[in-house]
Amino acid sequence: MALSLRASALLSLPLITLLAACAGTPPTVASAPAEAPAEVRADAPGERWTPREAEIIAAFPERKATHSLDPAMEARIAQIVAGMTLEQKVGQMTQAEIRSITPDQVRQYYIGSILNGGGAWPGMKKHASLADWTNLADAYARAALATDMAVKVPLIWGTDAVHGHNNVVGATMFPHNIGLGAANDADLVERIGRTTAKQVRATGISWAFAPAVSVVEDQRWGRAYEGYSSDPAVVAKLGGALVRGLQGQLTGDGDVAASVKHFIGDGGTWQGVDQGENRSSPAKLAAVHAAGYYAALDAGSATVMISYNSWAPGGTEPLGKLHGNRALITGVLKQKLNFDGLVVSDWNAIEQVTGCERDHCPQAINAGIDLFMVPDNWKTFIERTVADVREGRVAMARIDDAVTRILRVKFRTGLFDKPVSAGRYTGDATALVDRPLAQEAVRKSAVLLKNDAAALPLAPGKRLLVVGQSANSFPDQAGGWSITWQGDETDNRDYPVGETLLDGLRRVYGAENVTFSADGSAFARDKFDAVVLVLGETPHAEMKGDVRWPTPLAHALQYPQQAALLGKVSGRGVPVVSVLYSGRTVYASDLINRSDAFVAAFLPGTEAGALADLLAARGDLDFKGRLPFAWPKTACPTTGEPAGEALFAPGFGLTYRAPRAIGKLVETAIPAACP
Repeated sequence: MALSLRASALLSLPLITLLAACAGTPPTVASAPAEAPAEVRADAPGERWTPREAEIIAAFPERKATHSLDPAMEARIAQIVAGMTLEQKVGQMTQAEIRSITPDQVRQYYIGSILNGGGAWPGMKKHASLADWTNLADAYARAALATDMAVKVPLIWGTDAVHGHNNVVGATMFPHNIGLGAANDADLVERIGRTTAKQVRATGISWAFAPAVSVVEDQRWGRAYEGYSSDPAVVAKLGGALVRGLQGQLTGDGDVAASVKHFIGDGGTWQGVDQGENRSSPAKLAAVHAAGYYAALDAGSATVMISYNSWAPGGTEPLGKLHGNRALITGVLKQKLNFDGLVVSDWNAIEQVTGCERDHCPQAINAGIDLFMVPDNWKTFIERTVADVREGRVAMARIDDAVTRILRVKFRTGLFDKPVSAGRYTGDATALVDRPLAQEAVRKSAVLLKNDAAALPLAPGKRLLVVGQSANSFPDQAGGWSITWQGDETDNRDYPVGETLLDGLRRVYGAENVTFSADGSAFARDKFDAVVLVLGETPHAEMKGDVRWPTPLAHALQYPQQAALLGKVSGRGVPVVSVLYSGRTVYASDLINRSDAFVAAFLPGTEAGALADLLAARGDLDFKGRLPFAWPKTACPTTGEPAGEALFAPGFGLTYRAPRAIGKLVETAIPAACP
């Protein structure tokens, strides 16, 4: 849903601006992509796709554009581009990180975009206030409008708001995508998108790098929790819903630009290696790994982020890193799928393209990337890209196309009409918090895997022993991409708003009835009616979260320590309810066997305390979550979800209303290394 540029907007511009913009080559009105067959189209005059490129492009369906281009808007964009110098154009194609650029440098170098990476805050203060965020955003925005350009172009700031505005202390964080996939509720996800957009706008930022629409095929991948499901249909449904929630009507008031990512196949890398090699055929890439993009583009996603991974169909045909793949970026995304927004690179990703460096990659520009995330090396990127154009390695037409797309997104996002600082949510602290919505999401995303002998629900008045440090750990329940990049180097003091499961249990059962013993030692000193054991993975994100082959996937749970903790309280005549925080499905058969009830809570975010309401069945609550991925019965599962390796299939989940015992599970030894 594009924001139409009113014809009167042209007349409202200062006369000197209009005259400057109209100087030089008469403007042309951009039009929708031509109807020529994709297999013979290319950007440069007379250039054609190779037979292999044509075959790849042909594997993808032809997609109609979500909306028609606005002639008045396109004419205005063409006028602006025609009046820009080469340096100004390349500046618009440059995205720098807030730790490496000042507002005055934004003005001096005509920078088009900035970002804050995971763990970057105003003044590098983790507890930066909302005013710190809005003041910095305003300073950058004013700098962009203080250049000597004939037409002042507003800045767009991007941030990784992937489960709420997760870089901001005090903002509500929702369950990660794996949990939302378990809920499988498009309306819920859209409402989370709406709230996230308000959170982002509250800090003066206008672009969220979300949603991830990865179809995850191997739980060894450290970003597995960023995938909604192994089912492409679920990924498509929920990815489209989040785009609709984030973008709304793209009025610029409570809406932000979305960035569907990472194009394409990041969830299908061999053995789950982050930034590794996807070996899918073109047909599988189009049918499985592209499913989320079709839905997100149909929902109007303003931007698309390219993936770090490489592609080698069948594992025998290396086609290189996606950032340099012109057939997929230009041939498929821009032409076959008719995407007319901007394409952005990932953090320093261009340096992984063969022959490229961190600040120089003409191949990526020619492949069709429009905006370049060069966080620290932005100044030399501008210098070297200008030289590439002047020396003929990159055509001016490609530069003009990139800048046109960047400006189109800025117009559609409302940045030309209203500064971010003028938005009704800017500086509004209440917009950062939506605890009831997060609590709803937590209750809907938990999956009950076992409830033999009706250990759950736990009746009011019971005396509970709560075991495991994760029970009182915001970092463990929030996971990666929470305050910091990996979600580590934080503690409970960094989460002033929210509730741990321990506090939720105290709220529901009364503090006098709840004893917390992280190491379980209190079990031997007192009598309890039930034990709630909370197990958890160490917070992690990309790269550092990978479980690299041949290490067994089970090791993600720090298995010896967790098993020892459970051994202190299980089999001693007191029911044990285990709750697992994890960013993946993982072998846990012996842990499940030693528990009377077992709940997969995934990574619930800041409101894990809502699980206590579910454990008590307060207000007739029941489990609604269903597994978004298969649950393995082996410590060394292979890539994909073979039926023979699944303990519980996708879609599995128990309820109170339909009790069912799963009985004793077959346990397998966990080897030191997978065969």
